[in-house]
Parts: sequence; structure tokens; C-alpha cells
Amino acid sequence: MAMRLIALLGAASAALLGQSYYPRHNFTFGAGGASPRAALRAYFQTRPALSFAYGYRFLRNVQADVGLDTVFGAAGVRDFFESPLGPLRIRDYQFLIPFGGRAILPLAAERLLVFGGAGGAYLRYSELIRQPSDYLRIDCPVCGSRSGWGYYALAGLAVFVDRGRHFRTGLNAKMYRGHTEGDPLGAAPGLRTRDQWLQIYGEFGLSF
Repeated sequence: MAMRLIALLGAASAALLGQSYYPRHNFTFGAGGASPRAALRAYFQTRPALSFAYGYRFLRNVQADVGLDTVFGAAGVRDFFESPLGPLRIRDYQFLIPFGGRAILPLAAERLLVFGGAGGAYLRYSELIRQPSDYLRIDCPVCGSRSGWGYYALAGLAVFVDRGRHFRTGLNAKMYRGHTEGDPLGAAPGLRTRDQWLQIYGEFGLSF
């Protein structure tokens, strides 16, 4: 009788621990596209984008986030810098750095996560030259840049593909709003602009 009671208590404890467990460290890589919205459409175009993010899930339903979203060539810059080593190609990149948090709704025995969140963001659009090698770096005095601050909101879902809840895949939609100012970049004037981006990513994640 005592052994049976101990076995029942052990099974109940294991079940409770299994329900309370959730991975706290969450790394995410995403690939998709970024589309300029509102007035920004006059200056930029929809282009491929990559995303990398880290989230610390300090509560079962709450996670703090920070990341880097990179858009490739939305301003359409196609130029060259005449360096001592010859002409080097100039291209533009848009870097968006979100920092905030999300609320998480776990479903299907914690295997499906539905989430939504928001926070602040730093926006920087830069022209960069293609460096001649990994060991030689050349400055670009003619490259322009713009920067500013804003905020973002996101929504999406993720599904764990293994029992241990270490690997997951999902979909993430994110909207940025803010402003940038600085140098002219492509068709964007050297004035303060109100910027909006809609980004949609397919994601793969690692959690532990």
C-alpha cells in the first residue's frame, strides 16, 4: 500500500513538473520580406529581409525580446566608390532593432504558442561598400545614412516540432512605425520622414 502511494505521488509530481516547465531562452532566425507603407512607399520598395532575435521567457505567458531585422536594398542604391583598390560597389541596407516584450498563449499541451507583443525600436538606414576582403577594411566617405526612433507591434504563432520543446517553426508578422532623418538615401530626401514597415517572416527557433 505504501509503495503504491509513493508511486502515485511520484507520478503526480512528474505531471505537475511537466505542466510547469517552459523553455526560458529562445533564439529565433527568420527569413521573409519587408514592405514600406504609407508615405515611405514613395521612396523605398519591398525587399527581402532577415531577422534574428533573442527572447527571455521569465514567466509562462510573458517574454522579453530584443532583435535585429535587416532589409536588403529597399532604397535601390546602385553606386560605386572609387577606392585606391578600384571601384567598390555601394548598396543600401535598413537595420531595425526592436526591444520590447510579448504575451504568450500556450495551447495543445504547450506545443503551440500564439503570441502578440510591442515595444520600442531604433531604425537606421545605411549605404555600405562591399569590402575587398575580410582582412582589409576601407572607409566609405560618400556613403550616407539615416536614423531615428519608433515602435513596433507583432503577432504570430510557433509550433514545437519535438517532444522536448527545443526546436520550433512558425510565422511572425511585425509592423514598425517611426521616423528617420539624415542624409538623402536613394529617393528619400535629406529631411525627417515618417516611416512604416510591414514585415512577414517564416521563422525557425531554438529553445532551452
